[in-house]
Amino acid sequence: MSLGSRGGELKRVVARDRYVNGLNGEFLCVKGRFGHPFVNHEDRIKTPLIRYKKGGKLIPATWDEAIRHVAERLDAVANEHGRNAVGVVGSPRLTNESLYVLHKFATELVGTSSYAVTDAFSLSSFFRDLGSPLASHRDIRYSKTIVVIGGEPEELQPLTGKQIRQAVRNGGAKLVIVNSVRIRLVEQASQFVHVRPGSEEAVVLALADKSFDSLAAEKAGIEADELSSLRDLITNTSGDVVFMFGGELGADAQSTVAQLGAKLTNEGTRFLLHPLPLFNNSVGAIDMGMQETNNTPGLLLATVGSEIRALYVAGSFLPQQVQSNALSGLDFLVVQELFHTDTTTHADVVLPAASYAEVDGTFTNNDGFVQRVRQSIQPLHQSKPDWVITAQLAKELGVDFGFEMSASAVFREISEKVPAYSGMRYPLLKDETKPVQAKHHVEAKDVGAALNGLRERVEGLSSTGDKLNRSVSVGHELFKIGTLTDKVPQFHLLASGNPRPETTRVSPLYQITVDANLKQASVAGD
Repeated sequence: MSLGSRGGELKRVVARDRYVNGLNGEFLCVKGRFGHPFVNHEDRIKTPLIRYKKGGKLIPATWDEAIRHVAERLDAVANEHGRNAVGVVGSPRLTNESLYVLHKFATELVGTSSYAVTDAFSLSSFFRDLGSPLASHRDIRYSKTIVVIGGEPEELQPLTGKQIRQAVRNGGAKLVIVNSVRIRLVEQASQFVHVRPGSEEAVVLALADKSFDSLAAEKAGIEADELSSLRDLITNTSGDVVFMFGGELGADAQSTVAQLGAKLTNEGTRFLLHPLPLFNNSVGAIDMGMQETNNTPGLLLATVGSEIRALYVAGSFLPQQVQSNALSGLDFLVVQELFHTDTTTHADVVLPAASYAEVDGTFTNNDGFVQRVRQSIQPLHQSKPDWVITAQLAKELGVDFGFEMSASAVFREISEKVPAYSGMRYPLLKDETKPVQAKHHVEAKDVGAALNGLRERVEGLSSTGDKLNRSVSVGHELFKIGTLTDKVPQFHLLASGNPRPETTRVSPLYQITVDANLKQASVAGD
């Protein structure tokens, strides 16, 4: 991505590589190209805010006052209730540098094991038991067989969806979709395994051990022949097989998938894996240590008021993760964010964070490629990069991390402490035409325990229930309003179905009233 700015305002975003040599060539999804107005939005949090008493108002404060207040309150909770009473929560929207410093703060300074990242689902068990290499988008483009279990790449990972379509249309790849919904990629698929909702794991069980074909077919509501034909397609492929999966698979199923390559490949077949996380740095969050199997936002929030008494949150919880009144039960909550959200509503201190356009750092995509993000404009108002805020808080608590306000110094330590990033430096990541992939450890492992756990989960599934026969509309996930796209007026129009204006007899600039309540059905004739 190339960001164009003028006078401290982000004006446009275009694909960086006009010669089609980089990861995405000239391709950007609608969010990447048009979702940037949130950066300079008037609703950005402009200054640190402190709520001095429960039920009171958030009052503007200086950075020194806010950092000192947070340090005193976190230290008081840790001394009174123990180190694990302080929870630290990151976001998969943050850079690797910010997530690394956050993890360092939680483990080395606070000394708490109560940390998590607010992702939609965890991939930690998958990466822990990784038995085959990750597939790059180039690997997908030139693969011979692609299997997608769950997920919806065209809506949630558009670049991945584009490579799948090209592999099928231009390369003649065989595409198999295993899903409870007829997603749009089914149009390109050579086989659609239509399963009952929530039964995708049954197919994984059958692929791992064909003796479970009958059980899996019964639970998924399909014929056993569909499973055997899928297995035969994979084992008889000459070339690359790319196996993708979404959030429908739990920890045991992910561990099983991670080791499927040894079970399903023959000579001449290369088995590659491609997870489908929902956020731009979900993989980086795992690499930086913030996402572990037993550390999830749900588990942390379930212990609020008992074990967890204070939370330090960089980002915001997803709506489905916040239990009723969970955050209001905390003794202390500090949140660093771009905008006010449901999470900041309960905060005792709110710290203004910088956006991706205002920071230096790296992100790791779902291929495992580590990519640079460069500061395009100065941080707006009084906002600061997330890792800088965490480092200043650590210094107030008596520990100087020694990064000297340099993101490159943080990344240098990452390359020394995180094995998958060994030897990496910012200059190595300069050329986008030669992307650098993290060296995630790959080895054959015995995942018998995970397979037994998966079998028990599948046996517990219902053998009855109707399948979902609805088709999905274009943009039903891609245009869904989130924390940042909520600040982009055009996304409200897209999310409402792009209704036609009542008249075209006026200037196009005045044809559309941007309104979050717009619905396509409200326009006559639609």
